[in-house]
Amino acid sequence: MIAEIIREIGIEGARYMEENVDEQFKALKYLSSSIDTEMFIKLVIANSLVSYQLTGKGEGWWWEFAKYFSKVRVQGIYDAYSKFLPRSRFNRRLVQQKLSRIKKIEHFLNSLTLDELRGYYDDMITFWNLIARTLNVDKRSKTIVFAVKMFGYSARIAFSEFRPYPMEIPIPEDVRIIKVTSRLTREKPQVFWQKIARKSGVPPLHIDSILWPLIGGTKVDSAPEWLREKLLTLQRIINK
Repeated sequence: MIAEIIREIGIEGARYMEENVDEQFKALKYLSSSIDTEMFIKLVIANSLVSYQLTGKGEGWWWEFAKYFSKVRVQGIYDAYSKFLPRSRFNRRLVQQKLSRIKKIEHFLNSLTLDELRGYYDDMITFWNLIARTLNVDKRSKTIVFAVKMFGYSARIAFSEFRPYPMEIPIPEDVRIIKVTSRLTREKPQVFWQKIARKSGVPPLHIDSILWPLIGGTKVDSAPEWLREKLLTLQRIINK
């Protein structure tokens, strides 16, 4: 039933949710208009890698990020975050740990040209593996797969081109996804949603974009009629 509904929503339905409902995407659009394109993408990657153990809603955190970096000139990514994180309202936990992660990824980010970033947009699996290897962490961990998702958002905005996420990259296992999955199955979230992805033809990162607003109770009244009814049906199933 779930796979069938998600198949009907499809990648285009997920894209609608990403570009019209997701506040993270809206925040990135805002930032992109006031910053160099290459730095924009690199900052989004860095920011996604420290988007855990937040002290507020994720949407608030991404708007805080967007507004802050729209007003400052970045000389170095680590240096910028050493000023930003300690004063953040939405990301005050584990600051030194997060700065250490920024330090570890900074050289890799600095080495990338805009053309190389465009290339990774066409090959997100290679990008996924490189990020995990650079940080020496499990590539299926929440922040790593989330970083690929946000990189995809930033590249879509920067290059004005849509590329579907690869089927192989799993859904980020955050608290909401774990909770809703436990109501549907005893399988681990990434295993369950990977099966749904294969059956529906919608990659896990796009399924994440469909599920997140529905889990949070976001109203979808403004969605096109063909999409709205499917979203409401899915919302009833996952929130029962």
